[in-house]
Amino acid sequence: MDNSKNVLIGIGFVVVVIGALFIWGKQSSPGVAPIVSGTSALSAVETSFDFGSISMAAGKVKHVFSIRNGSSTPVRLTKLYTSCMCTTAQLMTLAKKVGPYGMPGHGFIPGIDITLAPQEEAVVEAVFDPAAHGPAGVGKIERAVFVETETGLPFELRFTAQVTP
Repeated sequence: MDNSKNVLIGIGFVVVVIGALFIWGKQSSPGVAPIVSGTSALSAVETSFDFGSISMAAGKVKHVFSIRNGSSTPVRLTKLYTSCMCTTAQLMTLAKKVGPYGMPGHGFIPGIDITLAPQEEAVVEAVFDPAAHGPAGVGKIERAVFVETETGLPFELRFTAQVTP
């Protein structure tokens, strides 16, 4: 009787822990970058890029996105982060350069405090390491870089690639 009581208590504990982790994960999701709909003062001529076929053996690849404050008021940029640990990003204006920053939950990602004047442009450089996931990382990939403003609304820049060994 004591043994079955201990088993039931153990199972109950595991269920509570898994439930708590599930609820916590739904609320915080530090490893998953949010996809938020809505409008942003930021814009870009190109919000997605396809690297095509890239080889793990050839090393890291990078792409530069130009973003613009399309509004008539200044916009404060507060965060820069990526959707995966295999990707880093840095942001550059004429006056300042920040980064490289990666995925939330994989290292400290400090806030940034950059204000873009109306119609001012900035550059976001995304760097992807196709070897970061090892042999399991071959095939089609989709990654994103997020530039968050003081409104909390992330502006998303995406890229894809076909990773080969």
